[in-house]
Amino acid sequence: MYLFLAFLAVPIIEIALFIQVGGLIGLWPTLAIVVLTAVLGSWLMRSQGRLAMGQLRQSFSTLDDPTEPLAHGAMILIAGVLLLTPGFFTDATGFALLIPPVRRWVFRFARSRVSVARFQMGGATMYQAGFQSGPGPRPPHPARGDDIIDGEFTEVTPDKPRRGPPSGWVEGPDRRQD
Repeated sequence: MYLFLAFLAVPIIEIALFIQVGGLIGLWPTLAIVVLTAVLGSWLMRSQGRLAMGQLRQSFSTLDDPTEPLAHGAMILIAGVLLLTPGFFTDATGFALLIPPVRRWVFRFARSRVSVARFQMGGATMYQAGFQSGPGPRPPHPARGDDIIDGEFTEVTPDKPRRGPPSGWVEGPDRRQD
């Protein structure tokens, strides 16, 4: 429902702002402002994106939680899309998302409303306080002694008789010391 309202309200706001600004300063200055904000926004997005990638690399190298740098990167990407969309309202929102304190505030607001039950890195699932929230069996954990692997085997005897003595690497039936 909120998404539908956003898709309905944003174009109406943009059209109203184009009419107001175009009436005040004229057609060509209005179009020049739209093009200038797209160029300036793409440059700012590139520089802020480099900073966010640096923070993400640092959090991966120090094994810190990468949630905040990932969220900043996503907000910078959204800001770039908003800045490339022609309009004054989307440009203002995009420029606001390029300001690091605004992104931190948005991140804190979103973090207060989202609860993470589990996360997965590589092939191992991390469980919080021993609580399994995901489907399927719990993965083995060597510290608990769960390193037993069930399996089946079939003994295979060669069809051809062996030529010569065993290789010396393995103990063959001829070399056993009973």
